[in-house]
Amino acid sequence: MQKRSTKYFILASVLFLCFALFTVIVATVDVQPIGPQQSTVGLATVNQAVFTFFGVNRLWYDATDYLGIAAIATALGFAIGGLAQLIRRKSIKKVDPRILLLGAFYVAVLAFYVFFELCVVNYRPVLLSQALEASYPSSHTMVVVCLMGAAMLQFQHVLRNRKGWLLAAETVSALVIVITVVGRLLSGVHWFTDIAAGVLLSVALLALYRAALQYIEERADTPTDPQE
Repeated sequence: MQKRSTKYFILASVLFLCFALFTVIVATVDVQPIGPQQSTVGLATVNQAVFTFFGVNRLWYDATDYLGIAAIATALGFAIGGLAQLIRRKSIKKVDPRILLLGAFYVAVLAFYVFFELCVVNYRPVLLSQALEASYPSSHTMVVVCLMGAAMLQFQHVLRNRKGWLLAAETVSALVIVITVVGRLLSGVHWFTDIAAGVLLSVALLALYRAALQYIEERADTPTDPQE
């Protein structure tokens, strides 16, 4: 394994550790029943202050939902591209390894999504339906940041010879991420710590994905021993 990919793997490990520590803090520090139906949340003083300041804004909630659809559509585009390669080349071994790795990344994101839906740390600060809903980490934030962040890394490869298109694609992707993170906080449907955790987990997953991409590139650049 080359030095650069090793640094990315170390960075990913540190970020995952930070997320785990943050989760422990949220689950154990300043836990108070300030949510709907007396549901509890950690770091309650901070969360209550932020929630009171911003309040609830359904316009931002709807806007970020549409951005989530755009992120999923982008991911589906890459998935369809990979499927087309598989059909055309008639072997999964001949599919672009970057696309295969992207598929594995999507599975990892889905796994974290399902895990935190089942293992509830805290619930939303508002009721969007009749029942309490899992809120930590913000799954919407995590999905959008992960999908659009991974898309930016793919664009850097696919559009590497089209600088104008690359700049436009990266700009739009970055805007979707920023507006989603800020908009989700302004919407008031998550606690502040839910948003922060969603961003932290997303960055950790993207760091791991970047490390794996770098590893693939390093292996491709490694000359084969003619005696092997």
